[in-house]
Amino acid sequence: MGMTITEKILAAHAGLEEVKTGELINAKVDIALGNDITGPVAIKEFQKMGVKKVFDPDKVVMIPDHFSPAKDIKSAEQCKNLRDFARSQELTHYYEVGQMGIEHCLLPELGIVAPGDLVIGADSHTVTYGALGAFATGVGSTDLAAAMATGEVWLRVPETIKVNLAGKPSNPWVVGKDVILALIGKIGVDGALYQSLEFGGEGLDYLNMDSRFTIANMAVEAGAKNGIMPVDEKTRAYVEGRVKKPYQVYASDSDAVYSNEVEINLTTLKPQVAFPHLPSNTRSIDEVGMVPIDQVVIGSCTNGRMEDMRIAAQILKGKKVHPYLRLIVIPGTQGIYQQCIREGIVDIIIEAGGVFSTPTCGPCLGGYMGILAKGEKALATTNRNFVGRMGHPESEIYLSNPAVAAASAIKGRITAPEEIIGN
Repeated sequence: MGMTITEKILAAHAGLEEVKTGELINAKVDIALGNDITGPVAIKEFQKMGVKKVFDPDKVVMIPDHFSPAKDIKSAEQCKNLRDFARSQELTHYYEVGQMGIEHCLLPELGIVAPGDLVIGADSHTVTYGALGAFATGVGSTDLAAAMATGEVWLRVPETIKVNLAGKPSNPWVVGKDVILALIGKIGVDGALYQSLEFGGEGLDYLNMDSRFTIANMAVEAGAKNGIMPVDEKTRAYVEGRVKKPYQVYASDSDAVYSNEVEINLTTLKPQVAFPHLPSNTRSIDEVGMVPIDQVVIGSCTNGRMEDMRIAAQILKGKKVHPYLRLIVIPGTQGIYQQCIREGIVDIIIEAGGVFSTPTCGPCLGGYMGILAKGEKALATTNRNFVGRMGHPESEIYLSNPAVAAASAIKGRITAPEEIIGN
């Protein structure tokens, strides 16, 4: 019986010829990742084990990005904990203020993750790296601690849902965010619970790597253990010059078994908006109605990449943000920030009346740089719109792609890009 991409990667890292769904395995990890929220807990557990050294200082990565630059004393202590640990363990990959970026934007950019890798991170959006053809999943801090010590993690082999992306986008503003919101709206937030989402089909050819990262990033919002995509020429072009280590490309067998198959038709797809308080509460942009908003956030590990910055700038160029609305734009990495400077994007955002920030997760998790007050409504390109996610429990969060977010910042209400820039 054939195997899926996920099953092949897990088998290879468990030293087995094959694995079957439901099987429990011990697998060797290529990258073990922590941040300034989860890392300190993992470090504490690591130290309680009595272990003196991590299994491989090249493969344990610590990125303070959620509250960094430190917003208060407590967050400064969290970051210091990571810094001290990274120094004592002589970790190769520790990036803080001035070098850091949002972890799931930074690791691919630096070539730390490669196709065929097995990556675990004490952050649910570790699933992002599936866009590179890697098995990547979020784990708890205790599992991260064990992996830092042993280089292994135990996993149950997930079933796989095949997601067929059909057709070519006909709406010029449709990007990866709309694909994944449409899928979550279709199957629900538990529609892929502890399953792998394997994306393929001709529609994948029309999506660049930034859009693919966005899709993989939000696989967890459908409950998935991981999201993954086949390695093609776009993937290879992205990793060329970035990844310095040998890597293995895996492809699903023609007789691989899937638990379910779902199709998303890109030809008929329109920009999507997720209403409070679930990512699955989606509507097409032409079904939104009149929804006034107080704040727009463009950024995060979901939509903080160059494609997102360029789209926002295209909409905002020569326009003004609504006078009673706050626009906050956060690039995913320092490299993206520099490219935005070179392309004049920073000037466009500032001249429009927006704020352009250093890389941080910040407002996405209600950390800082955009907390919502009681009764306020925000439209964000982030990944979650749960109750209280960005501040007061009586605030509301709507999710969209960067084009809808930028257009809405100008109008002061959720708006289709066509209202601002036409077709």
